[in-house]
Amino acid sequence: MDAPTAGHPKALSLGALVTEGKTKKIFRIVGSDLVSVVAKDDITAGDGAKHDIIPDKGALATATTCNVFRLLKACGIPVAFEEQNSATSFIAPPCTMLPYEVVVRREAHGSALKRSPHFSKGQLFPKLIVEFYLKTKDKNWKGKPLVADDPYMDYEDGSAHIKLFNPAKPILGSEPFLVLDTADVFSQPNEYKFFPEMRKIARQAFLALEKAWALEGGRLVDYKVEFGFDAHGRLLLADVIDNDSWRVIENGAYIDKQVYRDGGALDTVAAKYKQVAETTAHFRLPSQRIILWRGSETDKTEPFADALGDLKEMMTVVTCSIHKEPVAGYNKLAHLIQEVPDSVVIANIGRSNGAGPVLSAQSTIPVITVPASARDFPEDVWSSLRAPSKVPVMTVMEPANAVLAALQILSARNPRIYAHLRSEIESRAVNTLTI
Repeated sequence: MDAPTAGHPKALSLGALVTEGKTKKIFRIVGSDLVSVVAKDDITAGDGAKHDIIPDKGALATATTCNVFRLLKACGIPVAFEEQNSATSFIAPPCTMLPYEVVVRREAHGSALKRSPHFSKGQLFPKLIVEFYLKTKDKNWKGKPLVADDPYMDYEDGSAHIKLFNPAKPILGSEPFLVLDTADVFSQPNEYKFFPEMRKIARQAFLALEKAWALEGGRLVDYKVEFGFDAHGRLLLADVIDNDSWRVIENGAYIDKQVYRDGGALDTVAAKYKQVAETTAHFRLPSQRIILWRGSETDKTEPFADALGDLKEMMTVVTCSIHKEPVAGYNKLAHLIQEVPDSVVIANIGRSNGAGPVLSAQSTIPVITVPASARDFPEDVWSSLRAPSKVPVMTVMEPANAVLAALQILSARNPRIYAHLRSEIESRAVNTLTI
């Protein structure tokens, strides 16, 4: 393993080699229950039929994976990643890997076009498509010959059989080339129960990365990930996510491994990998806040916290009557905005619906007012709706919708919030064929 760099000072003693793949080695770490994932400079395509060495690819791949895993971990997604410890390696918990590649697609590219020729290239899927492929080698699965490696899996949760299809041939109207009993694939009887969780995690991670790439001017159209169980039996998104793992389009062109698959010069491929490593270094969650402004202790905060759910740590409650203490209120608002400029105010004041417009007139950030007394005194809503010029307050009647509006504003710059909102939207979405 490379010596630790100045930015990654933790020196480790590597023990036994656990496993080696085409692009990485995994070593046990002496005196630890963790492993070191060490990237190689190899690049392959066509199940190894095409193979080259690109100097520094291992370092670029490691940088990309660590950038991605740090973001996903910050988003609360369970990943097998502790920290980067050298230019070409990172530390992770050891995992018992599951024999599946999980592919998530936002657009139709690559093998999706071969399996579904009725799709047009780049066809957008409003609801993410999640596919499973059985990881195989040398066209063989436990002594059973295969027509292709990494076959497409057709499996219904709880079924006793798994149907395998050639991933490069049309599926519609065709028969599987092999049907396996789940006992031939699953390492434990209830393994099928983890399939919904794998789909959920794969979607959430994709959505977070989709927004992160969009903020950097790229378009994530698909990716593949793998899963494993750690020593405590937790399902983790494991292995790596680097420039070999996805398709990303920038200015109409691929900037990922597809350039290599398509025969691009190695210098061009290396430049793309360097660009991606540098771009993903910008992936992060912004500092944001929702300021819930209330006039007194009797104004309830629970409906807003409940609507935020897992995001409730974003909420800061301010109790201040902007009418009785205008100077103190303005100073408090200015201080909060200076502290976290990327914020949204929700004004929920029981007996003074005009507080929202007043705050809006003094604020550079969005203000959403909830007319708290409108149910008993409907005429009160006009003090929020009929605002004077240069008072761009937004009025929302229900606390849950006010929270949703605030999150929508913040999600434009936040991969975690975007994934949170988009996931719920896609649960209601339906993909349709476009011609």
